Amino acid sequence: MSVKLLPQTALIHAPRKAPQLLNSIQPPVYRASTIIFNNTDALFNRHWTDDYDYSYGTHGTPTTYTLADQIAQIEGGLHSLLAPSGLSAINLVNSCLLAKGDEVWVADNIYGPNMEHLQYLQKQYAIQVKVYDPTNANTFRPSAKTKLLWLEAAGSVTLEFPDLVNLVKKAQHAGVITALDNTWGAGLAFNAFDFSEQHLSVDLTVHALTKYPSGGGDILMGSVVTRDKTLYHKLWQMHALQGVSVSGDDVAQVQRSLCSMRLRYQQQSQTTLELLPWLKQQPQFAQVLHPADTEGHGYQYWQEVCESGLSAGLVSVIFKSEYDLQAVRNFCDQLQLFKLGFSWGGPISLVMLYQLKHMRQLPHNHLEQGILVRFCIGLEQREDLQADLEQALSIL
Repeated sequence: MSVKLLPQTALIHAPRKAPQLLNSIQPPVYRASTIIFNNTDALFNRHWTDDYDYSYGTHGTPTTYTLADQIAQIEGGLHSLLAPSGLSAINLVNSCLLAKGDEVWVADNIYGPNMEHLQYLQKQYAIQVKVYDPTNANTFRPSAKTKLLWLEAAGSVTLEFPDLVNLVKKAQHAGVITALDNTWGAGLAFNAFDFSEQHLSVDLTVHALTKYPSGGGDILMGSVVTRDKTLYHKLWQMHALQGVSVSGDDVAQVQRSLCSMRLRYQQQSQTTLELLPWLKQQPQFAQVLHPADTEGHGYQYWQEVCESGLSAGLVSVIFKSEYDLQAVRNFCDQLQLFKLGFSWGGPISLVMLYQLKHMRQLPHNHLEQGILVRFCIGLEQREDLQADLEQALSIL
């Protein structure tokens, strides 16, 4: 353009631009709703199945595609979609793969909001929700209507590790899609797409990037990962129809944390394992729950799959029945380093209390009666966390 632009127009159509290519440690952040096409050929000679379809901000930018590729690599998959939260990623899977009259099986220790969403779909669309014991593959009994099997390793709150090998074998034999909530393992404790000598693989994983990938307790994000391109395209279409998208700035924050994720995961796992023997000695606890505890329910399945020896930074305890809800609340309020809050994977240790009688549908004879408290171990030193627990227990 040879004409001289007026000041306001020149601000929008800058006649001088700095070169856009720069090698830096952190990739550039792209913020885009509208994406400019160079010409009509670029507009029309594109397809939504292209690996990198730059057509609108909700479809993807170099920033979001880079993180999606990184998450797929961490988890052992090939294709990944990003969502605004872990729950959003779960809902994307349910909405995409379940239709009226379909049957879905969920573990009794499933993440609560996932169960709530499925129960909503059951009420609205006559989807049948069936519950199985994750440590007993025989309780999973697929029928001709079964379309989806949800897995969690380890399970929510009570942390039983499932019989992944036999559950996945059974689902594959019945032609049922397997979806693993992989937030606990984070792609580090085991490879969900190759986790046994028989090279078994789940069909897809869901991951709350809010936890370990973010690492700061300040970003909400989720992902869906698969190796199956046909399944990926099916999920992508629902992703587009629902307008699911994430902020480029949030993506950049997660990317910044990825390089330290394994180190943080290893430290939190190790600190939790070091606390485990001490927790088991405390007279106020009827039971301590941890996947890597040799006395734990599902330990053999953790050992079978998690050859890395990693086990995340979560451990739960059940108080003896003599301690009522108010006593356990007093204990939680007395803690100084452990903060009362949901989630995990951040630098600060967290505590949360639960009443299992409101959370389980099947008999849980392997669990003691009492109020459950879950600890999410942060990056503090083990000695300080132990001292904090000790002083809080002293008031009981």
